[in-house]
Amino acid sequence: MKKIFLVALAGMATLQLSAQNIDKIITREYTDHLIKTLSSDAMEGRGTFTPGIDKAATFIESEFKKIGLKPLNGESTFRQTFYKVRLTPEPTKLVIDGKTVPQENILVWAKSPSILFDQTSADGIIKLDTTKTFAAQYRSLSRPGKKQVVLVDAKFAADFKRYKSFLNRGAIIDEKDAQSPTPDATIFVLGLSEAKEFSAEVKNKVEKLPLFNVAGMIPGKSKEKELVVFSGHYDHLGITKPVDGDSIGNGADDDASGTTAMIALAKYYKAQKNNERTLIFVAFTAEEIGGFGARYFSEKLNPDDVVAMFNIEMIGKDSKFGKNSAFITGYDKSDFGKILQKNLAGTEFTFHPDPYKEQNLFYRSDNATLAALGVPAHTISTDQIDIDKFYHTVKDEYSTLDVENILSTIKAIAKSATSIVNGTDAPTRIPKLKQ
Repeated sequence: MKKIFLVALAGMATLQLSAQNIDKIITREYTDHLIKTLSSDAMEGRGTFTPGIDKAATFIESEFKKIGLKPLNGESTFRQTFYKVRLTPEPTKLVIDGKTVPQENILVWAKSPSILFDQTSADGIIKLDTTKTFAAQYRSLSRPGKKQVVLVDAKFAADFKRYKSFLNRGAIIDEKDAQSPTPDATIFVLGLSEAKEFSAEVKNKVEKLPLFNVAGMIPGKSKEKELVVFSGHYDHLGITKPVDGDSIGNGADDDASGTTAMIALAKYYKAQKNNERTLIFVAFTAEEIGGFGARYFSEKLNPDDVVAMFNIEMIGKDSKFGKNSAFITGYDKSDFGKILQKNLAGTEFTFHPDPYKEQNLFYRSDNATLAALGVPAHTISTDQIDIDKFYHTVKDEYSTLDVENILSTIKAIAKSATSIVNGTDAPTRIPKLKQ
């Protein structure tokens, strides 16, 4: 009985020490330093392919170095660099029935450097149905394997202008697709109701550009080959259309808050020195333009080695369930959430299933690629996305955040992940998506 009592006493002492340690390691001052830096105007909104995102990556690297993380196996630095090709539209030469169409009335979907075609080699001339939405018809028509001209009624002028503005930013494709392009193009023409003959020359400026995740690790002990991933995406919208003189999409909540959590967790677990499994901490790039960073990262891992993934996104405000709470996407797809909640027994923090299932958040964030491969990869968030007026606006700034909410969520994740980190729990696998 005496031995049992002493073991219990030692366990209680360990828990108390851990609680003390976490408050000393993950402090308000430390999280403020991280999130204020990442969401500052100096980072210029951390837009992909901009100097701002390079500054953010450099900052995250410096924090990893201070913590004492190691680069991933096979990498010499914390940057996990890969390349994509950006195709930026150049003026399209379009002549319809002998008349040159003004550039402002042309919208082009094309993923090839250069395409020449006319009505003899095209799949057809199509007229948009005015009884259906522009968005639905655009999605249906803009797809590989077609060369076509689409006539757009003037009633769709606002939609046409909005889509044209978006497409003018360019398309991102893989290097292999740029080297062997398919001659596909869909040209939308505003304001014409009839067309018999046409000739078109579509051109895109081609740029090979670097992208980089920032990733570090703490090697495991007895279960070194088993991996636990903590992540957040550090890119955002960059410089956008000015609103009241402000044009910087600072992305304080989306996702400087999640990136802050990931870095703070790295600091905490490095100090604990009790991880039996290998812990990987990664700031993903290009989430906002297609999740390219998470996809590349996933390709470099054997998904069977990944025991769990804690993807953290937008934890800067109270959740729908009130203070000291967060939700987990895909809660019912594994017992990940149940394990986390078990480890929080006796605390006031609670995890809940995703209340926004209609938004399909589980497959919209950086957890999606590994989840599709069977990994218990889930996103933890507190954002009330259905009413968040700051989401994807220039008003997503530090001043809109509840830093105490960020602190409580980070500490809850740190405590709830303990049994997964130390190797005693492994969440059930998620059914793989059919390819």
